[in-house]
Amino acid sequence: MDIMLIFVFVIAAYLGTELISKVPSQLHTPLMSGTNAISGITVVGAISITAVAVSAGGIVGQILGFLAILFATINVIGGYLVTDRMLGMFKKKDTKQK
Repeated sequence: MDIMLIFVFVIAAYLGTELISKVPSQLHTPLMSGTNAISGITVVGAISITAVAVSAGGIVGQILGFLAILFATINVIGGYLVTDRMLGMFKKKDTKQK
């Protein structure tokens, strides 16, 4: 079971790196704001894989599962922070002076 979890982790890391490296830099912020829902699904997947690893009793799987939950959560929070900052650029600034 631990080998399968390591395989999934390595494939996910490779695919993530390949996909992000192909995106032009101008599209990173809009793309990040648009993929927050997908990142939420990633958190759910990481939690389910970690539950399988805990029931199997493998310590390596539990550590990798915890790291998957941690990194997916950081990705979701970062995506929302970047989206909030990007939307803040479009807010009308108050130009009235006292």
